[in-house]
Amino acid sequence: MKSLGLCVLKYTLAIVILIEAVLFVMPSAARDFAHATHMPGFIRLLLGWGEIIGCILLLIPKTAVRGAWFLLAIFVFAILIHFLHGQYNVGNVVVYAAAAFAIATAK
Repeated sequence: MKSLGLCVLKYTLAIVILIEAVLFVMPSAARDFAHATHMPGFIRLLLGWGEIIGCILLLIPKTAVRGAWFLLAIFVFAILIHFLHGQYNVGNVVVYAAAAFAIATAK
């Protein structure tokens, strides 16, 4: 049986990212994303919907590990996009990635 701490981490990560991702895919976030990154809107939608899918997988016990790996891939992609645009303040995404990694590799 998994530890209580790992379960709390899994559900906290899933709920926090799910809320942030839903806000990120809303049309109101499009202008800020385009202004900050100068990238097309489909990248925002790809990242946001990827996070939503990963969170849903994370919340289902049989797919939680796959969801964690999927979220980790999305977070790494987001970090790379930030770095490529000279935005190095990615501490929160790194913490999210570390949490996804911990969940994915827990036994």
